[in-house]
Amino acid sequence: MSEPRATEPPEPEPESTTQRLPVLQKPESGTGPDRPARAGGDGTPPVSESEGGREGRFWSARRVPAGIVALLLLGLVGLFLYDIVSVRADRPGMSWRRELARQLARRPLDDTWVLVGAGVAAVLGLWLLVLAATPGLRDVLPMRRTHADVRAGLDRDAAATALRDRAMEVAGVQSVRVRVRRRRADARAVSHFRVLDDVRTDLDAVLTDAIGGLGLSRPPSLSVRVRRPGRKG
Repeated sequence: MSEPRATEPPEPEPESTTQRLPVLQKPESGTGPDRPARAGGDGTPPVSESEGGREGRFWSARRVPAGIVALLLLGLVGLFLYDIVSVRADRPGMSWRRELARQLARRPLDDTWVLVGAGVAAVLGLWLLVLAATPGLRDVLPMRRTHADVRAGLDRDAAATALRDRAMEVAGVQSVRVRVRRRRADARAVSHFRVLDDVRTDLDAVLTDAIGGLGLSRPPSLSVRVRRPGRKG
């Protein structure tokens, strides 16, 4: 009968042996249909193209009109309050107020001064309603929102300067004037050589690409005109 042999323990691996670690692949830039958008630095999710494609205009604080209206109302209320206090103190009211009440009682509704006063009051009221219902800040073009907590705008003069610089890179353009509006960008160029149709085609392509690079929420339509310089003398 043979004696059982003791099993030898496995030899330990040498210290110099290296183990292969898993490799982390760098995610591709951008967001595809199978890759969710990355969150911002503060943890808030970014705005997708469908959510932030179109942005409304910036609303103006309108401090100057509001200040003017507040001062006028304050002065008018102060005058009437002073008149009421004077009457309560058994003193005669202000002469202009009594004359105004007398004239309003005597003059018919079709009187010229009554119509003029009513027209001025209607115009002022309409002006206040327009200021209250419209956003203002027409010189600021809203840009596409790429983050939920950030809104950006581009001044129209800055946009026109950027487009003019790009237009001057086109061969044959001697000078160019660019005017950017809310819904339209007009470029008027002067070409001193090359065929005008070729210059116009190159300008249209360059400016279209430049407008897309501005990142505006509502890119304006482009209108390009090219002419020869006028004769001297």
